[in-house]
Amino acid sequence: MDIGRAAKSEKTIVVSGIPNGIVKDDVMADILMIHFQKAKNRGGDVKDVVYPTTIKGVAYIIFEDQEVTENVLQKAEHRLEDKRLGRYYPLKISLYSEHVFTCVSSVLDLSIFGDKYILEDLVQELQKTIPGLRFSPLQSNGQISVQGSFPAIKSLKDNLLLKANSLSVKGNRGERKLDQRANIRTQKHELFVDPNNTFVHNVNREEQVVVLDTDIYYYMKHFLYKESLTKYNVVSRGVTDGEITTIYLKNSRASSDSRELERAKEGIEDLSAKLHCRLRKERFSLDGNTRPERQKYKQVCESIKSRFPKILVIPTDTHIDVIGSSSETYEFTQEVNRIVKSHFQKKFRR
Repeated sequence: MDIGRAAKSEKTIVVSGIPNGIVKDDVMADILMIHFQKAKNRGGDVKDVVYPTTIKGVAYIIFEDQEVTENVLQKAEHRLEDKRLGRYYPLKISLYSEHVFTCVSSVLDLSIFGDKYILEDLVQELQKTIPGLRFSPLQSNGQISVQGSFPAIKSLKDNLLLKANSLSVKGNRGERKLDQRANIRTQKHELFVDPNNTFVHNVNREEQVVVLDTDIYYYMKHFLYKESLTKYNVVSRGVTDGEITTIYLKNSRASSDSRELERAKEGIEDLSAKLHCRLRKERFSLDGNTRPERQKYKQVCESIKSRFPKILVIPTDTHIDVIGSSSETYEFTQEVNRIVKSHFQKKFRR
């Protein structure tokens, strides 16, 4: 089921932390259905379970009654338990909204803090400070996986930047020199990097840095970016690393006021926040499709794109991402599916 058909946010919750690969998808959907019907979980009648989704380990649960949704959200802890899973899995529950991204996965290397912090205590502190994050067990080399919303990941980045700066200052006073930069990575790439791939812990006054969700950046760049920067007399360059894009802003003229940079940064951050609340992403997975099917999906997306001027289509070899408002994204994906299905039905009859 397409989540666009279940966009009754007051009756829909987002469930993350679902284990992958243990049971088949239809079995997991059944386990989730049972969990949220049980009285001990403050559940009730479930209208539908949307699983799998475009986000790994995430499902959408649609209840018949809004009161049940509220009750489920009020339960302090949800543990997914079933004999088919082997053990229980803690779940994170939140009310569905039409944000384009539900979660971002990152890998942190906290080893540079080892001389000044007990790393286990540092992780506990981060968990309390930013409760929206989920951490994996800490590895012996100081690495730890973390998952959460993009704003939560950004808060984590800001928190670690402050700690890194603090260590750097102490080093300048002779207490400790921070020679090694903190290394935060998102799946394949660094979360926050400069041209030399080092952690940026101190940005000079002639440059401002903005960290954005990559798909938000793509949408902004395609439709709004140039217009946003022109009025501030600044130029930019973006470093895209997986789910995160870092934008570096500089004045376009040497004589420009440094306050223009600050205003440009604030303007981009405000625009990003608005887009997070307005946009949604859908994905056509091309895995398992034949070559003619993959080509047809891409052709249809390209052919109807002009009818949806505010939709951004990002094709890759394995999938096609569609980003736009909730209603337009839903209409676009429905139209693509209808045309592709009709095409192959006619071809089959021949």
